[in-house]
Amino acid sequence: MLNPPIEPTAADRRAILEQARTVAVLGAHPDPARPAHFVPKYLIEKGYRVLPVNVTKAGECFFGHDAPCALAHLNDLREEVDVVDVFRNSEAVAGHLDEILAMQPPPKVVWMQEGVRNEDVAHKLRERGIVVVQDKCMLAEHRDLGVPELH
Repeated sequence: MLNPPIEPTAADRRAILEQARTVAVLGAHPDPARPAHFVPKYLIEKGYRVLPVNVTKAGECFFGHDAPCALAHLNDLREEVDVVDVFRNSEAVAGHLDEILAMQPPPKVVWMQEGVRNEDVAHKLRERGIVVVQDKCMLAEHRDLGVPELH
């Protein structure tokens, strides 16, 4: 299998956002002032199915009645995920590598939010054919690249 590009171009990122439907948000948060809340909420409003994942907030529902409640771990997901959107600090990402690689089927993309970058994890994900976006905000990219709503 060919390895995905090191850094997806703007056109690649736009294609990801146009083709993705289901996004698992690792580190989703109930506080509306935090990016880990308002970015996934924005994605929901644009038509994505968002699956919140946060071990300390498992069972809490914080994106409205149409969105599922938070799960504790990625391996608790019972449906296919296109993108794992990571809201964890750069050092903490390594602690989720095995969990991401164990997903069946694996996600097509792991998207590390703005300020999140882990080259070692990114390399290991790419070796498994997973596209990695680092240090980019899905909300900002969706707006900046003019991606249409999924509705």
